[in-house]
Amino acid sequence: MGEKTDKLYHTMDIQDVINEMNSGFDGLSDEEAQKRLEQYGRNEIEEGKKRTLFAMFLDQFKNLMIIILLAAAAISLIATKGEEITDTIIILAVVLINAVMGVVQESKAEKALDALKKMSSPFVKVKRGGSAKEIRTEELVPGDIVLLEAGDIVPADMRLIENASLKIEEAALTGESVPVEKILDPIEKHDIVIGDRKNMAYSGSNVSYGRGAGVVVATGMNTEVGKIAGHLATYDSKETPLQRKLAQMSKILSIGVVLISIIIFIVGLLQQRDPLEMFLTAVSLAVAAIPEGLPAVVTIVLAIGVQRMARNNAIIRKLSAVETLGSTQIICSDKTGTLTQNRMTVKEVFLNNSIQSAETINTGQENFETFVKAIDLCNDSKLSNKDGQPSLIGDPTETALIDFARLKKFEKQNIDQENPREAEIPFDSDRKLMSTVNKSGSGFIFNTKGAPDVLLERCSNIVVGNNTFPMTEEHKKSILQANKEMADKALRVLAVAYKNIDSVPTDLTSENNEKDLTFLGLVGMIDPPRPEAKEAVEICKHAGIRPVMITGDHRDTAAAIARELGIVSNDSEVITGAELNNLSDQDFDVEKYSVYARVSPEHKVRIVKAWKRKDKIVAMTGDGVNDAPALKESDIGVGMGITGTEVSKSVSDMVLTDDNFATIVKAVEEGRKIYSNIQKTIQFLLACNLGEVLTLFIGTMLGWTVLSPIHILWVNLVTDTLPALALGMERAEHGIMNRKPRPANSSFYSGGVGVSIIYQGIIEGLITLIAFYLGSHTGQTPSLQTGITMAFATLGLIQVFHSFNTRSMDESLFQIGVFTNPYVTGAFLISVVLQLSVIALPFLNPIFDVVQLTFMQWIYVAGLSFSIIPIVEIVKLIKRR
Repeated sequence: MGEKTDKLYHTMDIQDVINEMNSGFDGLSDEEAQKRLEQYGRNEIEEGKKRTLFAMFLDQFKNLMIIILLAAAAISLIATKGEEITDTIIILAVVLINAVMGVVQESKAEKALDALKKMSSPFVKVKRGGSAKEIRTEELVPGDIVLLEAGDIVPADMRLIENASLKIEEAALTGESVPVEKILDPIEKHDIVIGDRKNMAYSGSNVSYGRGAGVVVATGMNTEVGKIAGHLATYDSKETPLQRKLAQMSKILSIGVVLISIIIFIVGLLQQRDPLEMFLTAVSLAVAAIPEGLPAVVTIVLAIGVQRMARNNAIIRKLSAVETLGSTQIICSDKTGTLTQNRMTVKEVFLNNSIQSAETINTGQENFETFVKAIDLCNDSKLSNKDGQPSLIGDPTETALIDFARLKKFEKQNIDQENPREAEIPFDSDRKLMSTVNKSGSGFIFNTKGAPDVLLERCSNIVVGNNTFPMTEEHKKSILQANKEMADKALRVLAVAYKNIDSVPTDLTSENNEKDLTFLGLVGMIDPPRPEAKEAVEICKHAGIRPVMITGDHRDTAAAIARELGIVSNDSEVITGAELNNLSDQDFDVEKYSVYARVSPEHKVRIVKAWKRKDKIVAMTGDGVNDAPALKESDIGVGMGITGTEVSKSVSDMVLTDDNFATIVKAVEEGRKIYSNIQKTIQFLLACNLGEVLTLFIGTMLGWTVLSPIHILWVNLVTDTLPALALGMERAEHGIMNRKPRPANSSFYSGGVGVSIIYQGIIEGLITLIAFYLGSHTGQTPSLQTGITMAFATLGLIQVFHSFNTRSMDESLFQIGVFTNPYVTGAFLISVVLQLSVIALPFLNPIFDVVQLTFMQWIYVAGLSFSIIPIVEIVKLIKRR
C-alpha cells in the first residue's frame, strides 16, 4: 500500500487502484485506519541526523597544519619542562580562535526538513465509514479517501477518483507555472514525468480551482516530497573550491615544514650543537612556515564580502559560497519565477482579423470593448484586499485576462455591476469551454471562452469591424493560422465568442447553448521573462559564464523564453526529460544543451553532476521544492527569497532577497573580487613566511640563532595579520567581469603568484639576515642580542612595507595610488607602532627577549625594511616591459 510507491497508479483504472489499496469509495473504517497508521507510520517527513556544535568544533582540528602546530606546542612545552609556556599558550590560543571562527562559519542550520513539514495543512477532510470528517494531516494513511476543494494543500500523494473542474498548481514540485487541469481516465504511457500524470495529485501542491477527491497511495517519506527529503538527507556537505585549495596548500606546506624541520635538526646534530636548542629551532621553523593567521584572515575577508553583498540583496548563508560564486562557470536556472515573472500576462490579441500587440493595441477600435467585456464577464477570478493591497484570486490564466482589461481601463467590479451574472456553464476539461449568461440592457449576453479549435466549431458568425459575417472556411483558415502563429511563440491561446439572447436558458447544457456563437477574437498569454534577466544573461556570457535553463514546463514554452533571453539560438540546444531518460551517462553530452524541459528533480541532479564531471563549477538557482536536491548537489545553490519555498531557501548557500537574476551577476563580480583579494593575501602571507623560513634555515646553516618562536608568532599574528586583512578590502580590478572564470582546478599560485611568493620571500629572508649580521658583527656595540633584535624589527617592518607591493600583481604602486586603500594605510600605521613598541618600551623587552637599539641601528632597520618597495617595483617594471 503506502510502501508500493513504485506502482504506476496513473496507468490504472480507478476501481483497480481502490482494490489495490484495499479501500472503498466510502473510505476506511476508523479501526482499519488506526491499524494502517501503526503499520505505515505517521504522514510526516522524518528528520535527518544533525551535527552538533561540538562535532563541528572537533572537525576544525582535522587539518594537518593545525595538528603540526599543536604537536610543536606540546613537544616544546615537554622538552623545556614548562619554561617556554608563553609560546605554547599563544599557539593554543591561535588554534582555538581559528576553531571557534570555523564553527561560526559552518553552523548553517539545516531547516529543509522542517520547511517540508510546514508545506502541509494541519487538518484534512476525509471519508471514513461513509461520513466526511476532519482529521490531522499526519494521521492520514494509504487507502484514505481525501476530499479536495479550491484553497486546499494536497496532504499526500493520491490517485484522483472524483473531478469537478479540478485544477492543481504544482509549480513548487514540477516547475510548471500554469495549474494542471486534472482528469480521471488512466494514462497509458508509463515513463512520464510527474507534471504529465494528470490523474494524480501530489503532496504539497495547491488546489487552485474546482473540487475533487482521491484515494491516498503514498504518505510521509513515500510521497514525492518525501523522496526529495530523502535525497537531501543523503547528500554529504560538499567541499567548496576555496576549501579544497586551502586544504591542498595546507598539505604542501605541512609536508615542507616537516622535511625542513628534520633537515635543520639533523644538520644541527652533525654540527654537534645542543639537541634541545636544535629542537626548539625546528619548532620555530614549523611555526614560521605555517601562516597561523591565514584561516582567520580568509574568514574575515569573506565575512566582509558577505556584509557588502547583503546590502546588494544577496544573503550568503555559507561564507565560502562567496568565493565559489566568483569561480562559477555554469549557472543552471529554473525558469518559472527566476528567469520569468511567475505571472501569466497577455502578450497578443487577434481581433478584427489581425494579430495585435497587447501593449500597443488600439483600444478605440471596433469590437474591442465587447471583447474585453467578454473576457471580464466569462471569468471566475475574484478581487481581494489582502493586507490592504488589492489582489486577484483565481486561475493564473483568468487573472491575466483581468489584468489586461484593467491596464486598458476596464475595471471588473464595474463591468460585473453593469452586467450581473445570471447563470453559467462551468469549465470542463473534456469540452474545454466555459460560458456565462450576464444581464445586458433589456436582454442578456452569452459569453464563451476556451480552446480555439473547439470553440471555432461552435461559431456560425464572425465579427470584423462594424460587420458581422457568416463563418466561412476562409475565416476559419485565417483564425487557425493566427492561432498557430501565437502558439509557435509558446503563447497559451484562448478563443472568445458571444451571442445576444432574450432570456436566461432554462436548460443550461453545453449541447443546447454553446452553439451559433459569433467569434470575437483570440488572446495569447505567457509567463514573460523578467526585464532585467536578458541583460543579466548577456553579462554572464561576457564573463565567460554559461546560463542553462532547467524547467518542468513544456518544450515550446521553455525554448521561446530561452530564445528571447538569448540563452539559445536554435532548437537543437533544447532537450526534454523523456529524451534525457533515453540517454546513458556516456551518451549524454551535457555541453550540447542549454535548455532542459519537462524535467523531474532527479534529472536536475543528473544535469548538475554531468557538468561537475567535466570539472565545472556549477551554480543552481531555484525556488521550488523540486529544486532542493540539485541546489544541494551543486557547488553553490542560489535560492529565491520572495517566491522561493522554505525548502529551497533552507538548502541554498545564497538567497536573493529581490528574486532578481541580475543580483547573481553582482554576486559573481563580488566573488571574483574577493578571490583576487584572497590571492593577494596568500601571496603576502606566504612570501612573509618563506622569508622567515629562509632566515632560520640559512641562519642555522651558518650556526646563527637569528629568531626565537615568540618573535615568529608575533610577526605572524600581529604585523602580518592587519595588513593581510587590509588587502582583503582592495577594490575590484578593472575589467574583472570581462575575464573567463578560473578553472575549477586552478591553483592559488597561478598567474605569477607562485613566482612572486618565491622571489619576494628570498628577498625578505636575505634582508633580515643582513640586519642580523649588522647587529651582531658591526657597529659600536655588536652582540647576539642586538643582532636578534635588529632581525626581529626588520622582519616585522619589511612585511608591513611589503603589503603595499601586493596590492597589485603587475601594476606599479604609484599607478594605483599609494594611499587609495585607506585600510592598508591604517594597518601600516598600527603595525609599525606595535612593532616599535615591543622594542622601544623597556618593560616589554624581557617578554620578547629583545634589547634597546641605538638611533643608527634604527636607521639601518628602516632603510633595509623600506628597500623591499623599490626592489619589487623594478621587478614589476621588467615584467611589464
